[in-house]
Amino acid sequence: MQVQDDDKPYDDINITPMLDLAYVLLVIFIIMTTASVQGVKVNLPKASASVSLAKPQTKAITVSDSGQIFLDAFPVTLGELEQRLRTQKALTPDFPVIVKGDSNVQYQKVVDILDLLRRLDLSQVGLVTGKQPG
Repeated sequence: MQVQDDDKPYDDINITPMLDLAYVLLVIFIIMTTASVQGVKVNLPKASASVSLAKPQTKAITVSDSGQIFLDAFPVTLGELEQRLRTQKALTPDFPVIVKGDSNVQYQKVVDILDLLRRLDLSQVGLVTGKQPG
């Protein structure tokens, strides 16, 4: 028996073990993501409306380009908006509000809404803007 003594480097790399590892990691990833998305289906008991542990819903106030005010996609006047926000504040004192104003709307309309939110002592207020093109 003669041992072949070649001092030349290997011409190729065996990638089979690396592919095996990649496939195993892919299978583990697929199993873990589907297991975390699915859950056990149960029939939850119903609670009264006064006992709600859910986080408060964000209210969206929108001012269209014509100056029309919307609360969660329903048209309202400034007086109706104040009444509905007071009612919501009585139910959940510190709920978040976002204000979306069209870029062509009169600035005074948005200022009136922000003034109303200040008078109602709503502190979680956000202004929605669009992304700058380019």
